[in-house]
Amino acid sequence: MSDIKIEEKPDGLEGPGFFATSLDSVIGLARKNSLWPLPFATSCCGIEFMATMASTYDIARFGAERPSFSPRQADVLLVMGTIAKKMGPVLRHVYEQMAEPKWVVAVGACASSGGIFDTYSVLQGIDRIIPVDVYVPGCPPRPEQIIQGLMRVQDLASTESLRRRESPEYKALLAKYEIEE
Repeated sequence: MSDIKIEEKPDGLEGPGFFATSLDSVIGLARKNSLWPLPFATSCCGIEFMATMASTYDIARFGAERPSFSPRQADVLLVMGTIAKKMGPVLRHVYEQMAEPKWVVAVGACASSGGIFDTYSVLQGIDRIIPVDVYVPGCPPRPEQIIQGLMRVQDLASTESLRRRESPEYKALLAKYEIEE
């Protein structure tokens, strides 16, 4: 038995010559399969991300074919490695430049919690300055874990309502981080 999963069409009405579904479902399906990651790599986890992009793991199978090095063209910010406190404002600026919808993945122990670097100069988790959608554990995480994190973002992208970003809850989350939209 193969592990290959064929993507099913969204629920809707169908008949001879037509198919009807909700716009949310169609856009969710398109978003899920066309994520453009922006790698923000500073340490060891960046090396694992390079392995994830290579032919053995081939992250392109999951719709992340093109890594973007411009925040304005990216959907997913992958933060990998130790973030020094002086890099915090730069990371936040990159996040603010990204267009909606956007998702953030903290890859590895350092991006998630500061890792082994519990010092005055290291940010103890990027969630202190930007909202994080998915945490990938490990030091460094294996490519399979990074792919699983990307698949979790795909799940978020496919099920997120088009109006969620306009909700009071989302605006309150951004206000908590003092981010103005």
